[in-house]
Amino acid sequence: MNREFKIEHDFSEFKKVFLEQNNLLNLISKNDEKVLYEKHIYDSLAIKLTNKTGAGKTLLDIGCGGGFPCVPIALEFPEMNVTGVDSIRKKINAVNSIKEQLSIKNLSAICNRAENIKGQSFDIITSRAVAELSVISKYALPLLKKDGIFVAYKSKKALTEIESAKQILLKNGAKVLDIIEYTLPLDEVYERNLIVIGF
Repeated sequence: MNREFKIEHDFSEFKKVFLEQNNLLNLISKNDEKVLYEKHIYDSLAIKLTNKTGAGKTLLDIGCGGGFPCVPIALEFPEMNVTGVDSIRKKINAVNSIKEQLSIKNLSAICNRAENIKGQSFDIITSRAVAELSVISKYALPLLKKDGIFVAYKSKKALTEIESAKQILLKNGAKVLDIIEYTLPLDEVYERNLIVIGF
């Protein structure tokens, strides 16, 4: 099923700035540079399919890497407070550099591990291309507000990962609320899934 959504922000300036950072740091492969919009920006913004984004919401992106999905989300939703966390300093530096160049006021990036974040909780937690669902759920669920959602960006192997994560979800009183299938706007069929988890 091809679920589509509309993107409001013009990402041309972001693409330019991101590619400059990529030349320095290899955040994504050279092949992926050609499909930056389709494979990374569009994919990041698939969170729109949850209909849970909105003004005043807080979002934590675990393992944000070079800024996906946190930077496109911050640009598309200037009324949300977005935090990216990653343990690799050069990636956080890249995100901070992009933030400064584009004057993204609603974005912060911290070099740390998710398990070290204390005394905070978030409306939305995202994770894209970081770890198996069973692993990332251990870090995400303790930081999620009671009425919040944890959104894991996954390939078509989503059901297998859900099966493996059953125990950890049960232990945290969480459950899968939805599995949203969509395809990226590429020439070949590129299936993706958002696993939406809540309490």
